[in-house]
Amino acid sequence: MAILTHAFSSRAARLAAAAGISLSLLALAGCANQSASSSVYTYGQAQQEQIVRYGTVVSVRSVVIQSDKPSGVGAIGGAALGGVAGSAIGGGRGQILTSIGGALLGGLAGNAIENQVGKTNGLEITVRLDNGETRVIAQAADVPLSSGQRVQVISGGGPTRVVPM
Repeated sequence: MAILTHAFSSRAARLAAAAGISLSLLALAGCANQSASSSVYTYGQAQQEQIVRYGTVVSVRSVVIQSDKPSGVGAIGGAALGGVAGSAIGGGRGQILTSIGGALLGGLAGNAIENQVGKTNGLEITVRLDNGETRVIAQAADVPLSSGQRVQVISGGGPTRVVPM
């Protein structure tokens, strides 16, 4: 009975450790947030001269902005959790196979979750500048813009932004 209790507590401890590590990795991934907002500047973009052009919004279309640089934290965290959860099933060679299977499935699930978290609702904004040129800028949908609205197009030293006047 003591052996059975020790095996259960060992498995529970491994599962708790993997869960803690995975949650820590996910918290760190949240800190590496990329923003496509017209209202967010990085520290390096602050106090930099920008070029301002004026124009009129021609059209606005809803788009999805997806991170093009996944951190891998979702896959790693999912694999760790899946591997530990899989190791809690069976014994001997069966336990090894369930650990491997759990790690593979956990990694796939973690990667899928990270990809969904990396999506932002955005706008593709077509602007006719006062000089006659037309520009298209995609940015987060955090500032309402509509066709016919006068805007500033701010660029230089970072991403181009469209902001209402």
